[in-house]
Amino acid sequence: MPAKPLLPETLVLIDALREALVQRSDVEERTLFGIHCFLVDGKLCLGVKNGELLVRLPPERHTELMEMQNTRELSPDGGMQGYFWVEPNGFATREHWQFWLDQALAYNPRAKASPRRKTAPKSSGQAKRHSVFDSDL
Repeated sequence: MPAKPLLPETLVLIDALREALVQRSDVEERTLFGIHCFLVDGKLCLGVKNGELLVRLPPERHTELMEMQNTRELSPDGGMQGYFWVEPNGFATREHWQFWLDQALAYNPRAKASPRRKTAPKSSGQAKRHSVFDSDL
């Protein structure tokens, strides 16, 4: 099944983030859970989905940031402390845009990287058969 095309607002936002991060050599773009993410130094820092900006901020400021206009938690059950969606009105001015970028990039060096998943060893396609004669009796 092909991926849904990205909204024009999303494409503009992705390009704006690319431009803002172009001077950094430690940025990687990846799609995670349907979100176009920008990893900085191997850690999720910013993302875009449906024209909204995802920012990763200090978990200890979660309550304070949750009170800001045009923001909402990534996870309504509170399981993802420090991750917020910022609606377009929340980054519509240059000042607000820069605020979110600065906050996310300032926190990034302190953010914990997710452990890399171990990849399962590739099998040759045939399972090894065991019998009662294989034991070390």
